[in-house]
Amino acid sequence: MSKAQGLTRREALAAIPALAAAQAVKPVASPQPLPVAVASSNGLQAVAEAVKRMEQGLPPVEAAVAGVSLVEADPNDVTVGYGGLPNEEGVVQLDAAVMDGTIMRAGAVAALEGIKHPSQVALTVMRRTTRVLLVGEGAKKFALAHGFKEENLLTERARKIWLYWKENAAPGDDWLPDPKELEDPDLRWFVEKFGDAYFRPQGTIHLSAVDGQGRVGCCTTTSGLFFKLPGRVGDSPLVGCGLYCDGELGSAGATGHGESNIIVVGAHTVVEFMRQGKSPEEACLATLQRVVRNTREAYLKDAQGRPKNNLTLYAVNLRGEVGGASIWSGAQFAVCRAGQAPELRPCAYLFERPRRTT
Repeated sequence: MSKAQGLTRREALAAIPALAAAQAVKPVASPQPLPVAVASSNGLQAVAEAVKRMEQGLPPVEAAVAGVSLVEADPNDVTVGYGGLPNEEGVVQLDAAVMDGTIMRAGAVAALEGIKHPSQVALTVMRRTTRVLLVGEGAKKFALAHGFKEENLLTERARKIWLYWKENAAPGDDWLPDPKELEDPDLRWFVEKFGDAYFRPQGTIHLSAVDGQGRVGCCTTTSGLFFKLPGRVGDSPLVGCGLYCDGELGSAGATGHGESNIIVVGAHTVVEFMRQGKSPEEACLATLQRVVRNTREAYLKDAQGRPKNNLTLYAVNLRGEVGGASIWSGAQFAVCRAGQAPELRPCAYLFERPRRTT
């Protein structure tokens, strides 16, 4: 073929890498207002508090802890901190982790009892030690040594819900349910909100934050899987799983089925997908697709081969773009930016949520 007719074969072959590179280039989105915070749907107040603290000059990791501390102290949120639902023995065990992506350091606690704010203890681990994770009695002793007050975290509401679960968990056992129990408004609320047999209840709060100075930080805190085995630790306090941030890229975190997330090191995977050029939402979806592929045992899947649990991921990059995605439809995430009110946004998802079963 002559040049007059087009490219020679050699020229065409030489052009292929450049063509591929050109096709891979995506339009660069305009920077979004900073600071910005993104969180799970129970973090509407938390993201507003985090943005306010960053505007006052607080580093993102400390702003994130300030935000989630509001939720940890709220007895009406049964997924974290004070009022969180207990393990199967009726004991509240809390997990939390923080990470500062600017200096690439982290702190975490797991199976912590009697301390209302595990996120603050995790931050103290990062600040005051060269270690990352403290657990159980050691974590509690560390907290007490640093001035945290021991408290009874089992509220009356959480106790009633735990006892209701214990009486109804296994038919034919020694417990007889009170026939009037669902006249109790706390029990009605629990069954209506979490009584879907398709998904075992779990709850957490994650918050990722980016300020206007290129700093990034995150925190995840939880009371864990409702009525869990004593000592069970999920993804929340595991750096790379329940949370991860990188000062060159952004931050990510997770709520939901922790064991599925641990297997794919979910938060780290989201950040690495952002490194490849994906948007926060695309990175979350790509990670969830990996979770679905790795769900292989029959007892974890429905008749269509889809996971019988849920996982939601959240992410923000240094440009202030945010995203959230869930395996199943219906999830939301909280966002707040400088000069704007906090809002809930719908998460992207892989599958339509099946009709509720009981």
